[in-house]
Amino acid sequence: MSYFVAYHPSYIHSVPSTHRFPMEKYGLLYQQLQYEGILEEADFLKPALIDLKIVQQVHSEEYLNKLLNLTCSPREQRVSGFVHNEELIRRELRIMEGTRLCAEMVKDGGVALNIAGGTHHAFTDRGEGFCLLNDQAIAAKWLLDQKLFKRILIVDLDVHQGNGTAEIFKHVKEVFTFSMHGGANYPMHKEESDKDIHLETSLDDKRYLSILKTELTSILETLHPDFIFYQCGVDILESDKLGKLKVTQNGIRLRDEFVLNCAKELNVPIVCSMGGGYSKDVRDIVNAHMHVFRLSHQLFGK
Repeated sequence: MSYFVAYHPSYIHSVPSTHRFPMEKYGLLYQQLQYEGILEEADFLKPALIDLKIVQQVHSEEYLNKLLNLTCSPREQRVSGFVHNEELIRRELRIMEGTRLCAEMVKDGGVALNIAGGTHHAFTDRGEGFCLLNDQAIAAKWLLDQKLFKRILIVDLDVHQGNGTAEIFKHVKEVFTFSMHGGANYPMHKEESDKDIHLETSLDDKRYLSILKTELTSILETLHPDFIFYQCGVDILESDKLGKLKVTQNGIRLRDEFVLNCAKELNVPIVCSMGGGYSKDVRDIVNAHMHVFRLSHQLFGK
């Protein structure tokens, strides 16, 4: 099988009922995959805690020590989006391993999806926007350090710019960062990716998909990547509280289908991390995320 999904119960971290982050979506995705018969419980990859030496290749020793020793300031914790405790930090280290393990599992081809991750707002030396450590950056650097791949493409289609990812790989020519995001959305100060597309507010399916197909096709034809990471946030959805776009569920399905088909046609391994989603009804979030799981299974899992 060339279809893998990583999950661990600790992905669901206890937060106050008033917290903006829809933590329950992770468990619901895990359950839905089993309900639809895509995977059985025994089929899931179950990540351990990542080796800290791997994390140190991306994040500064000073910052990592602050996380591990729970010495981030109250302001730093607020910016990260979570109150820090030992349970949270262990969760983060497990999510990082989930994406790294996914990358390892598909080094010979196929697709792997981490039910969590997509933590693209984590910088070398700080966290922000519900992101403490950067899972796709860590996994990409691991692949390079292991000399498994030479040209890695990160496709970030979350509504918010992958600012941390852009900063981490600013001077790493082996990793190409592509971020297509709301121009008037968080973060107000954008970093410089290798390719940034700043989308206008209230963009609909037709225009969104047209831009994506034009830009990603051009990148693939020029770059010829041998590995792809896909940050497939669903906060572009019209019902999203933070998104400011007008993309429908079908638009997200077509987006995911296009990206996955590109990888399959080029025979390039692809790892997906779920990223953001903040619709009022968690069922809308889960339905939107499920498109990439279903399509991945249809294209790669047989």
